[in-house]
Amino acid sequence: MFRIARIAPVIVALLMPLAAAANPALEAVIADNLDQIERPSRQTVAPLVAEIAATGPEGLALLQAWSARELALTEDGRAVITSGDAPIDAVTGDPVTAEFSGLRPNSGVRGLIDGALVVSQLSDPDPRIRSGALDTLARKADAEQLAALRGALDDPDPAIATRKARLERLLTIQLGEDTQNRVQAIRDMSGDVALDFRAALNPLLATRIVAAADEPAGNIKRELRPGSDALTREDAIAILVSDGVLQPRLTSAEQRMRLAANIVDGRVAGVPVSTLDDPDARDRAYETLEAQGAVPPAATEAETEAALQDHDFYAIYAEPDAAVTTAAEDALTRTGTRLAVMKGFDLALDSLSLASIYFLAAIGLAVTFGVMRVINMAHGEFIMMGAYTGYVVQTLIADRTLSLVVALPLAFVVTFAAGVLLYRLVIRHLAHRPLETLLATFGVSIALQQLAKNIFGTQARPLTSPRWLEGAITVNDVIGISSIRVAIFVLALLFLGLFLFIMKRTRLGLEVRAVTQNPGMAASMGINPDRIAMMTFGLGSGIAGIAGVAIGLFAQVTSELGQQYIVQSFMTVVVGGVGNIWGTLAGATMIGGFSKIVEALNPANTLAAQTFMILFIIIFIQFRPRGIIPQKGRAAEV
Repeated sequence: MFRIARIAPVIVALLMPLAAAANPALEAVIADNLDQIERPSRQTVAPLVAEIAATGPEGLALLQAWSARELALTEDGRAVITSGDAPIDAVTGDPVTAEFSGLRPNSGVRGLIDGALVVSQLSDPDPRIRSGALDTLARKADAEQLAALRGALDDPDPAIATRKARLERLLTIQLGEDTQNRVQAIRDMSGDVALDFRAALNPLLATRIVAAADEPAGNIKRELRPGSDALTREDAIAILVSDGVLQPRLTSAEQRMRLAANIVDGRVAGVPVSTLDDPDARDRAYETLEAQGAVPPAATEAETEAALQDHDFYAIYAEPDAAVTTAAEDALTRTGTRLAVMKGFDLALDSLSLASIYFLAAIGLAVTFGVMRVINMAHGEFIMMGAYTGYVVQTLIADRTLSLVVALPLAFVVTFAAGVLLYRLVIRHLAHRPLETLLATFGVSIALQQLAKNIFGTQARPLTSPRWLEGAITVNDVIGISSIRVAIFVLALLFLGLFLFIMKRTRLGLEVRAVTQNPGMAASMGINPDRIAMMTFGLGSGIAGIAGVAIGLFAQVTSELGQQYIVQSFMTVVVGGVGNIWGTLAGATMIGGFSKIVEALNPANTLAAQTFMILFIIIFIQFRPRGIIPQKGRAAEV
């Protein structure tokens, strides 16, 4: 025990230098490059980053902290990592109590550091770090990092393994040195419509136009003729001028002005002024002045034409390998075909989405118009009332999902009651007088709008959707649709099913159909047509209220909300066939699809879609005045 006690201090003294320098290589690098670490420059820091990365795990930890702006320096030049609970020495890992100042490398330096870290991060145990390394490689990579990625393709996480395999193919296309591997990578991804694949192909197919007396070396795409769509005569001349083959062109006006400035005794450079009407004479005079240094050098029209005749023009690929560009052209053609199909499918989804909105807005109008032959100009205001009902419920119930569940039936009740009230006070007194009904409901529409402004103000009110409806269903970079639109589409289908059930399977539906077919006969069978009309009007108004809640989730809730959909609702009912629910569905589909097609053809002008849609409907009604699916039998004669 005595001997151990005597030699213990000696052992400690021998081990202290080892503890003080757990990584002497890193310590030496830091000591030799303090100025560069404290004030790094993107142009010169790359060798230092590589040197630090080569020192081992401690060096990689230092780089990671440096990139995250969690690296500091003490006054005596020690590097400190500040990311943990307590600051530690980057070399030894010991706690640091001395004062230090943080380092703030710019984005360029951080990008270089991240690039150096990628190789080690590709095999890091933390999947988040591996995923972050792939993000870094996707932004910018080099051949060395591509080799490291190929060595780390096996990954325990299937999603990350898929990302690695895809990224390896993309980087092979961009950075690969072997032609066969690059061509195979292009073929493997041929037809892919993702943006990253198209972004990888586009640089390969980029071209530059060169002028040459003989066929130039390089990967030639095709020969171009000046004056064609691919190469205008002016562009060809500009290329010759930029190459120094041709002097800048001289316009006729400039030539005349410079010649006029050099008239001496009725001559210009020995050429009589009276002969300068001839272009050849003007050219001779200008060339003489040019040789004398009296005018700046310039190409005459004859010189320009001669230069164009002496040179051929070629579009040359930026990618020198012809096999790669051929594979890229084929892949891009296939991708373009698939992209067109995908865009068509996406357009169809948008059309269905818009059609479901029009259907929801029009279904209530179809009910009242079909049964009662009443043109209700206040139908849009029932949509507006439903949206405001949803807003009021959301101000009282914080939970968005619960507020939506409460708002839908409440909006139906509120607008059902408003519809019944409107029927009892106005509509029933104007039966079989369509013009007076239209004017009266138009007045009610204005009154309801003003009432909404008095209560809620003129500013738009928020009707926020639940969190589970905030996202979007995305198939790829082309096809996607918001969750709210999907929910509205499902809601439209539910209402279609509910309406069919009511009309086909309930006593109310039976009575409505009877009144629609023959009101007199229905009355003689004990059915009260006035009660059925009131219930039908209330039902149509209630459905409009629910449509208002759905529309308010993605549109601004204002007093004019209903006016944005009343025209489309009427057109949907008329085009589909008055009083026919299937016709309303067909009309909504036709109008929604036509609107989206016009918008796709002219995306910069949304007003054009509405204008062309109205013209289309006017023409359509000329050929089918009773709509797509007209009523048959007695109902069609009412």
